[in-house]
Amino acid sequence: MVKTELVRIGIDDAEKLWKMQVKAFEDLYKKYQDTETSPATEKVEKIIMRLEQPFTYYYFIVIDGIEVGAIRVVDKKEHGKSKRISPIFIMKEYRGKGYAQEAMRAVEAIHGENDWELDTILQEKGNCYLYEKMGYYQTGKTEEINERLTLVFYKKE
Repeated sequence: MVKTELVRIGIDDAEKLWKMQVKAFEDLYKKYQDTETSPATEKVEKIIMRLEQPFTYYYFIVIDGIEVGAIRVVDKKEHGKSKRISPIFIMKEYRGKGYAQEAMRAVEAIHGENDWELDTILQEKGNCYLYEKMGYYQTGKTEEINERLTLVFYKKE
């Protein structure tokens, strides 16, 4: 069994994280042209700003010593406030191996199993399937970004 490890990302790794994120989301950006919302179009300064937030936890997803992706958790540690995953990504060459599921289980072990939310692209059925398999359900809220892309919102209680 391959061990999935989460390694907390510090400000020193902001550029590495940003480059990975841009590369991981470039195909979705090309497909949907969602300039305003795509992680592929974010500037490194936005990553740095998030890393400086006391309630943001970025982790590299590490498999056998290789950084295969990353996950960001927003956890304000307030009673009644949901934690949020935004974003999670696995680099193209490592997808389809269950690493995203493992990473989600690992952040739940750290931040608690209940009160989570996230959103994803409704048209990306594989993403929707992953989150539903992990116990998330659609809230009924959607947001149309453009004629090709609709965000769908999920919760896990």
